Amino acid sequence: MLKDEQILWAIKEMEKEMGPVGPSLDSRTPFQYLISVILSAQATDVSVNKVTPILFSKYPEPKDLMNADLEDVETIIKSVGLFHNKAKNIIKTARIVHEELNDVVPTTRSGIMALPGAGRKTANVVLSDVFDQPTFAVDTHVSAISKRMHFVDQKATPIQVEKKIVSVMQPEELHRAHHTMIEYGRKYSMKLAPEQETNALIKECDRLNEQNYLLDNK
Repeated sequence: MLKDEQILWAIKEMEKEMGPVGPSLDSRTPFQYLISVILSAQATDVSVNKVTPILFSKYPEPKDLMNADLEDVETIIKSVGLFHNKAKNIIKTARIVHEELNDVVPTTRSGIMALPGAGRKTANVVLSDVFDQPTFAVDTHVSAISKRMHFVDQKATPIQVEKKIVSVMQPEELHRAHHTMIEYGRKYSMKLAPEQETNALIKECDRLNEQNYLLDNK
């Protein structure tokens, strides 16, 4: 595995290449952003951004969405996948936000995770992007990069990846790191065999990992 300072270096190298990055989901309010993130589970942000303008034009506020016709919502979000469950979840979430939370999106991880369809990743994304809290979300890109570049073991869970990244970075650096790693993962494949790899940063991480292994096993 890479040492903490090497992980930090690798992330900074990604940031140099990718430049300024930020959220890629479109929304106007914290509630709409929450719904967008729930919809993005196992779907691309591009696909979500195609349906949310229609969804939010018809159901902009929690009260509107909680009273929406389930089949209509399913029809609108059908292209993002898992639309049956997602439609039910966002309608239930809208009802809770309106009736129990006075139209205010929770600002704690536990509060968001208590909502239907919202797991730890959703909570971390919303807390970071909407409320500027020092959380770090692990999606498929972040997980793949962390394993391919030897930040964590190949069997590491999302929460283990999260804890490793959080442990090596300053709180104020987590937001940019999250979005940088997502964009980097979109740009480069993490599935190439080492002998086929052409990415200089990945190859250097391979070299550092081998060097660390040899030093640790002298």
